[in-house]
Amino acid sequence: MRTLPDQEIVVVGGGLVGAALAWGLARRGLKPLVLDGEDLAHRASRANFALVWVQGKGVGAPHYARWTIAAARRWPSFAAEIMETSGIDVGLRQRGGFTFGLAESEMAMWTEEVRCVAEALGGDAPEYAILDHSETAGMLPAIGRDVVGAIYSPLDGDVNSLRLFRALHVGMLNLGASYRPHSDVTEIVPDAGGSLLKGAWGEVFAGRVVLAAGNDNTRLAPMVGLAAPTLQSKGQILVTEKCAPFFPYTSTTLRQADEGGVMIGDSQEADTRSIATDQNISSVLADRAIRTFPQLGSVNVVRSWSGFRVKTPDGLPIYECSPTHPGASLVMCHSGVTLAPHHAHLIADAIADQAAMLADERFSGRRFHVSQP
Repeated sequence: MRTLPDQEIVVVGGGLVGAALAWGLARRGLKPLVLDGEDLAHRASRANFALVWVQGKGVGAPHYARWTIAAARRWPSFAAEIMETSGIDVGLRQRGGFTFGLAESEMAMWTEEVRCVAEALGGDAPEYAILDHSETAGMLPAIGRDVVGAIYSPLDGDVNSLRLFRALHVGMLNLGASYRPHSDVTEIVPDAGGSLLKGAWGEVFAGRVVLAAGNDNTRLAPMVGLAAPTLQSKGQILVTEKCAPFFPYTSTTLRQADEGGVMIGDSQEADTRSIATDQNISSVLADRAIRTFPQLGSVNVVRSWSGFRVKTPDGLPIYECSPTHPGASLVMCHSGVTLAPHHAHLIADAIADQAAMLADERFSGRRFHVSQP
């Protein structure tokens, strides 16, 4: 028995990807219903590092590098749009980002990555600089002696993660979307002209359905004739007390938020389903942070948490329309912050226009099912 009014379009998942899509669909005049899960679900959005990051992305996949670079360049205008629709400043800062090397082997690895991407992109490659210790210290006087060098890219940046999440939700509602939490979808079945979505909360008919449920897409995708393979990847984050500004840029391992606290992260675990933090990992993260900026040794950690990344086997997004369930599509990626402008505009527009393809064919999930010769 249908417990909600029939919907033209339903977005399954209210994280950063789902909210950006719903924002974009509502901007186009549609009125999407967002069905979201429980607060304590294994959400990737709860543990994101909030980076707008291009540096080193797209090794062996120049189409992904170009997709990422274009999204980063759209962020200033997108942040202004979010502010206009929500009244919330997401704290975008694109002053540049550093990848710090604490060993020569690390520097060699990072350098090879950015050079490979630059070579594949030619004139489209973003600007970057490979710095030794003294050059890094010239830009960041507080850097530690253990930092042998760094790679700097001026296009990299970050946002305030909590404000971005809130702004997308407020904005999508102001634009005409609706949001229903505590509504996990357990089943999707074809129905005349669309799909019937079911859960413990009831059921609703959707003319079109967009799967944006992060790692839960792996379970949901086969229900609409698609596949969303993922790899297990858990990350952990430490947050310090607020302190005086000392790092006006950003990095993949630590960043000072606009409120003053320092976020420390970049761990990866592939062999656990537990959401609990690991003190051994916390110790490693803290040690690397102190070696990078020694002054952090006197700063208190006030909280820590962990979360599961949305990580496909090759690390690239999946954007795909179902060949067997008309009106059903799938959107999933790891870089939900960096790619948010694309999701809110290009992908949402493709869905609104009922395009046969949402993006470059190379982002289709079919790439994981190519038979080997």
